[in-house]
Amino acid sequence: MPGPRIALRADMDALPVKEETGLPFASTATSTYRGQPVGVMHACGHDMHVAILLGVARALAARRDTLHGEVMFVFQPSEEGPDEPGAPFGARLMLDEGVWKDFRPAAVFGLHVWSGLAVGQVGFRSGPLLASADEWSLTVHGRQTHGSRPWDGVDPITIGAQILLGTQSLIARQQVNIASTPVVLTAGQFNAGVRFNIIPDQARLVGTLRTFDPAVREDVIARFGRIAQDYAHAAGGTAELKVVNNAPATSNDPALARRVLPSLQAAVGADRVVEMPLQTIAEDFSQFANEVPGAYFLVGTTPAGQDPASMPINHSPRYAPDEAALEIGARAMLQVALDYLEGGGASSGAR
Repeated sequence: MPGPRIALRADMDALPVKEETGLPFASTATSTYRGQPVGVMHACGHDMHVAILLGVARALAARRDTLHGEVMFVFQPSEEGPDEPGAPFGARLMLDEGVWKDFRPAAVFGLHVWSGLAVGQVGFRSGPLLASADEWSLTVHGRQTHGSRPWDGVDPITIGAQILLGTQSLIARQQVNIASTPVVLTAGQFNAGVRFNIIPDQARLVGTLRTFDPAVREDVIARFGRIAQDYAHAAGGTAELKVVNNAPATSNDPALARRVLPSLQAAVGADRVVEMPLQTIAEDFSQFANEVPGAYFLVGTTPAGQDPASMPINHSPRYAPDEAALEIGARAMLQVALDYLEGGGASSGAR
């Protein structure tokens, strides 16, 4: 029947994580990621996202003759990022390849299971919700020498350590007001050298930057680059910083959020919908939501009676979401979709 077009999205990929949940169906899959052998696990719950959206698709298909509008179900690969930094991936790649060329929705909806909430709870907020995610790599060039004679070379490991410590003072003590706009700058890799008694030619650090404000992001990157170059120059080395944005910040369209909130409350109960604070996790759902109005919510996975703060978080090898969240997520997404279609899509045209 005539009505608005909407898109419902679920991401599908797993992570290079060896599962340690002890469950009888725990993943035993292995693969190679960026040249390293890894385990493979749905440590972020994307398998649940797929199951939830398949359930919603089945429910909507069963009433297709009475639906006011059209629904696209978007099963997206590669949300967790590309195999190599800077390579096209995920939502942006789907858009560039024309996923909405012949079906541009008036709104897009998505969800994520989340250990920080109890089963039965749904987290939501209008405006900014999830951070922008940048992947940065820093290469420090020194001069190789014998480990017993550091004065004959330039030690890139020491320079890299000094730069890393300097970035933390950047966040804490320079002109970044983290009280109003959170910033996280984290190193996840520090690789250098092959032998205990050789100071190598170079060191490489890799990490992530999380921000909510594009201007703050640009300022932090510029300051990071200056700190790296200054420390390296002072020690006789050089440093090169590269930053790739994997996902903009995810922000819920305010007009759309006003319509979605009652739907979530109807689905799970008003007292079970939690207004979320800003979350420094990131999601490339933002690529879709930057094309048309978007709304994104979190679905709790911590079992009843357990403290969410004490449970293994998403991306942990011990993350074991309660399967009761499947019903909650499907019910919430189905209610959001039906209410939007029955409301005709008014007050939230595409942008």
